[in-house]
Amino acid sequence: MILRYTFTPPNNTRMGHLCGPMDSHIRTIEAALQVTIAHRFEQFKIDGTKVRATQALEVLQALYEMAQRPISEETVQLMLATDASNTILGTAPDGAITLSTRRADLRARTANQSTYLENIATHDITFGIGPAGTGKTYLAVACAIDALERSAVQRIVLTRPAVEAGERLGFLPGDLIQKVDPYLRPLYDALYELMGFERVQKAFERQQIEIAPAGFHAWPHAEPRVCDSGRGAKHHARADEDVFDAHRLWRQGRGER
Repeated sequence: MILRYTFTPPNNTRMGHLCGPMDSHIRTIEAALQVTIAHRFEQFKIDGTKVRATQALEVLQALYEMAQRPISEETVQLMLATDASNTILGTAPDGAITLSTRRADLRARTANQSTYLENIATHDITFGIGPAGTGKTYLAVACAIDALERSAVQRIVLTRPAVEAGERLGFLPGDLIQKVDPYLRPLYDALYELMGFERVQKAFERQQIEIAPAGFHAWPHAEPRVCDSGRGAKHHARADEDVFDAHRLWRQGRGER
């Protein structure tokens, strides 16, 4: 589908701020929403699926409203991350939800998995509760990779609440990251399968993927992230109650999922 739109009243300064240096903002929107955008002065043409082309136009309109002054790349990323346009997942011909990863056949296989993926896409915080082997961690990692591939987020954070829930982290050797590392093994396995070992290692080197135990980090600036906690809640054997790191929720930043 092709959408055409003319921004009025014409304003060269606003248009320059909207497009960014060398049309960098336009390229960012194209990569995030998988559309093609062409423009001549204030006349824009957007080519893509109906849903994504409409969403790209809405983002452009919102950015044009704030284009009295230069728009930073971070502002564009935040706009894309918080806009509903980046939460739309792909669908197969039979209607099943699909994700953009190295596995072409990755898709929701049950109604509950489809609901789980939709909730991850449309909510800032999602709790996956269920028996082992139902895809909770694997699909969460797949959603994070899908968002990173579409430039909907800039970073993936692997985290685990550093709370006492039966076991004590103090008995494990090494620093804090090394103590938490064994509990993140299911996340590593999913990352290696869905991205490939070399790409995962490079992502760690570039800090596109990082490990940050919950309660030991806070991000006051707005940078879109996906945080994946493999063991965000755990049954407490001594007190017979569920324990969750509320401090982690309190520190959630803008644009973070």
